[in-house]
Amino acid sequence: MDDEGILKGDKLILRGLKFHGFHGVEAEERKLGQKFLVDVDAWLDLRAAGKSDQLTDSVSYAEIYDIVKEAMEGSPHQLVESLAQLIACTTLAKFPQISAVRVKVGKPHVAVYGTVDYLGVEIVRYRSIDVEK
Repeated sequence: MDDEGILKGDKLILRGLKFHGFHGVEAEERKLGQKFLVDVDAWLDLRAAGKSDQLTDSVSYAEIYDIVKEAMEGSPHQLVESLAQLIACTTLAKFPQISAVRVKVGKPHVAVYGTVDYLGVEIVRYRSIDVEK
């Protein structure tokens, strides 16, 4: 299956994760901190879990949440791109059954002239490309 085909399969979905972090390029962002919104999709085959009704045949949402929480509340990063990369790579490294992961990191309170819900990034990382063998 090609990498684009992976994104059409089963996935775990984590939406609207909210954190206060001290990330950003500006000194005030790193001093005062701000809210961040994170969404994660993790693609893996969930057929066995669907049949067995056992967590051992899936991946725990809580464990993925903990990866996100550690990144978002941990050491400061200048760029949300770096945070998204850390979350994606850590998730792929910890869970070999996950074939791809999409991470969206948004900043709802940004210093721009205009009304926005949030600004941020969305990345997709594939085990076949982004995990060293």
